[in-house]
Amino acid sequence: MPLAAAVAGATETSSPNAIADDLATYIGFGSKQSGGKGDTACGHWLASELETAGFAVERPSISVPYFDPADCQIVVGDAHASLWPHPIVVPTPPQGVQGPMVRVDSEGRADSSLAGAIALVDLPYNRWTSALAKPIETAFAKGAKAVVVITNGPTDKIIALNTDGRSSMFAGPVGLLAPEDAAAFLEAAIKQTTATVTLTGKGGRRPAFNIIGRMDRGKGRWLVVSTPRSGWFGCAGERGGGIAAWLDLARRAPLMLPDHNLAFLCNSGHEYEYLGAEEALKAVAPKPADTHFWLHLGANLAARDWHEGLFGLSPLPGTDSQRYLVVSPPLLATAQRLFKGLAGLEGPYPSDKLSAGELTAIIAAGYPSVAGVFGVHRFHHVADDDERCIDASSVAATTAAFRNLLLEASKA
Repeated sequence: MPLAAAVAGATETSSPNAIADDLATYIGFGSKQSGGKGDTACGHWLASELETAGFAVERPSISVPYFDPADCQIVVGDAHASLWPHPIVVPTPPQGVQGPMVRVDSEGRADSSLAGAIALVDLPYNRWTSALAKPIETAFAKGAKAVVVITNGPTDKIIALNTDGRSSMFAGPVGLLAPEDAAAFLEAAIKQTTATVTLTGKGGRRPAFNIIGRMDRGKGRWLVVSTPRSGWFGCAGERGGGIAAWLDLARRAPLMLPDHNLAFLCNSGHEYEYLGAEEALKAVAPKPADTHFWLHLGANLAARDWHEGLFGLSPLPGTDSQRYLVVSPPLLATAQRLFKGLAGLEGPYPSDKLSAGELTAIIAAGYPSVAGVFGVHRFHHVADDDERCIDASSVAATTAAFRNLLLEASKA
């Protein structure tokens, strides 16, 4: 493609067919837990795509936790339900642990003594993303044998929670319970009925890897584009849009942006409080003084919107507006113009007022000019975050806006 055509192509909407193919490939890898089969296969695919686009690719290794569940459940009388073992998992004995069930609110306030109890932490309704430490830590400090957390949210399902990837956050076993399964256990907490919590399986640490593709043209100025690829489940809406946009930019950038060195980063270990991104910043990313602009494509780039309430969840053709665009203050007017009409992104925030996730670490590291997207759609961190949660045409429109932003930021 001639250079003039490549630059002109920056203002065009990405092909929904090409985006759809990349989304289908990403979703097809299945579970994206860091270091697992899906994450590893996905990483090799993305590295190959970078090599095809002309980048020199490295795969720096990182160490991440893992846990393969065996028996993970809560039982009270005839009622039983599956639990999601919260990493880094503190397992129970094979027979589990027993104690009276006691309800605990999100501030750590308990209905009764927690000494020897099973604490039932009843979180308020939210689109949860990370472990809420206070009530869990408080329960263990007051003598609870185990903690079960009801992750109340839009889907009524278990919401997996991001966690520390280097050591266990909590002193004892923690399991997550779906709100749709919680009624019998909330009733048991009122009566302080004896409950049994079992969390068994095989765990430890395993290798995963980040990806960095470099195109060093000796220009002295770098443009960086990054995105995570790992997560608790299939991550179609959470990660799929960012991956597809990242690939689109990687394929176009060599011709579209001839006056810069290029670095494309894709990190694993995201669910462990951005462990992979932290390692990439320390080891392989271009230094702030050498970087002209950094674009980070985080969660919910263009996940589907849903009607919620009268009859459960029903999909809509539009994009979930709970996505946030953050840019360095000098780029604010540019972002307002380029993202006009894109739900949620049309109201960008300055980076000195708001950031989240991996973007926060990028800003804190001192990169002078940045932009990033992040958000929490309704199926965020839920096992049902599948192909229903993402639409190729919405991803294509959002990708085109980010391509234009990258092009204009490169000239600023």
